[in-house]
Amino acid sequence: MPTYTRKEFLGLGALLAGGVGCAGQPGTEAQETGTGEGRPPDLALVNGRVYTIDDAAPQAEAFAVTDGRFTAVGSTDDIRNLVGPNTEVIDAEGMTLTPGFIDTHCHPSGVNELYGVNTNLRTVAEIQAVLRAKAAQTPPGHWVSGFMFDDTKVVDGPLHRTHLDEAVPDHPVNVAHRGGHTAWYNSTAFALAGITRDTPDPPDGRFDRDADGELAGMVAENARRVFNGVGRRDELTPAQRRERAREGMAHISTLLTAAGLTTVHDAGASRGKLVAYQDTYQAGELRHRAYIMIRGAYQALRNAGISTGFGDEWVRIGGVKYAADGSASERTMRMSTPFEGRPDDYGILTMSQEEIHDVVEEAHRNNWQVGIHANGDVTIDMVLNAYERVLTQWPHPDRRHRIEHCSLVNPQLLQRIKDTGTIPTPFWTYVHFHGEKWQAYGAERMEWMFAHRSFLDYDIPVPGASDYTPGPFEPLMAIQSMVTRKDFNGQVWGGNQRVTVDEALRIATIHGARASYEEHVKGSITAGKLADFVMLERDPHTVDPDDIKNIAVIRTVVGGRTVYPATT
Repeated sequence: MPTYTRKEFLGLGALLAGGVGCAGQPGTEAQETGTGEGRPPDLALVNGRVYTIDDAAPQAEAFAVTDGRFTAVGSTDDIRNLVGPNTEVIDAEGMTLTPGFIDTHCHPSGVNELYGVNTNLRTVAEIQAVLRAKAAQTPPGHWVSGFMFDDTKVVDGPLHRTHLDEAVPDHPVNVAHRGGHTAWYNSTAFALAGITRDTPDPPDGRFDRDADGELAGMVAENARRVFNGVGRRDELTPAQRRERAREGMAHISTLLTAAGLTTVHDAGASRGKLVAYQDTYQAGELRHRAYIMIRGAYQALRNAGISTGFGDEWVRIGGVKYAADGSASERTMRMSTPFEGRPDDYGILTMSQEEIHDVVEEAHRNNWQVGIHANGDVTIDMVLNAYERVLTQWPHPDRRHRIEHCSLVNPQLLQRIKDTGTIPTPFWTYVHFHGEKWQAYGAERMEWMFAHRSFLDYDIPVPGASDYTPGPFEPLMAIQSMVTRKDFNGQVWGGNQRVTVDEALRIATIHGARASYEEHVKGSITAGKLADFVMLERDPHTVDPDDIKNIAVIRTVVGGRTVYPATT
């Protein structure tokens, strides 16, 4: 298994400290760390209720940490016997300990959270007010952009092009849905892009129209590309953008670890995002571990001989990411049956079968894991066609290609996922947070969506995924959502897909580690593994299941270092 030294390549900066990078099965061997055998541990935690997620010893009271790894797990008395004069001792006082939570599909940035116009508001007037205020500070001709908009949570919606015209008549405006697949534009933006009521929809997108046939403002999927290069963007220098990216990454890392997340899979990073990770890491501000799926920089990395697994235990290159259909939360995913009340609407494909075959073959043959966004059953079938093809023609014993989201399944698809060793990453906070959207799918179809129970029943080690910003990233909300299948109003959606708390914890930990080939180095509280863990105020096994999301995270530790509460 080759190792890499820290280096600069392809203008990406000094990327990724030396670690594991192999063509076959990245990151599956525990690294030798020199854990100081024979000397007292650096850290000892005692008097806890420890759920180890280790089948050999599922529960414990205490553990020890040396050089960032667990070195002993057992009773409080056993661990106290190891303590030396310089050992930090944490008395858990009966609180619950679990391995650090892992989110296998997230889009952490933090730039919008720090600098953007947050349109996660509940009335059209509130949205107009924040856009109007931003326009007053924006030079003529420049875009006014909102983020985190959620159409079904606006009580007096739907938002319309004319609402944006009223608020901001003289600047181009776009308001991006938090789901990432649709956005709303004003008349100025449409005029600059040359889009009129008579412009036809592209095959991989849609210009929404109102009852009068006029542009309603909403633009779906790849139809949004017509606005690329239209109008003027911000006037930041490249150095200023890079600094903002570092500040944003440091900010979101603080938020993620405060929720108990210790590893996050970034589901689509550009060249600039890779630099942001490196800058934040070198500044000592990266609090969570990152497994980075690549979009935009794949060819450059591949040409440099980089493949899945390059990096170290903090920042590691993951798979290459593509998107083949629309959104579950924005009701554009491609299905074999139409949306409820929309008999001619089956959703949108953004890749053809031939395109999927081409990108999967190219990446597979270059030793890359592939992750393809596919929500609907039609699209999942297309992706599996490509995975089956390459695994037949170029066999690999454990490639672990992924289907990002994998929202709507059926028994046939489940068996094919199992047979190919494919890893699905279904949304884990969606049932609870987006409950007002599920009428578009109907109760019967929801029995096969976000199908954590079915994946487990087919012996598929399904991990958890928020897709933040589309879904909240809080893993305790996710556990509640999977356990109860209730939305925020208490309505049950697909109760047949409920899992137990123990199963939910495995989804949130060891299964997440497996999605990045790292189950041998993280995902359980086991001697020799990375010392990533979370202390919870209450036990999710014993609280009211409808209250799991309200359990407080008391402490988050990554590599034996407390990252929440922040100490620096």
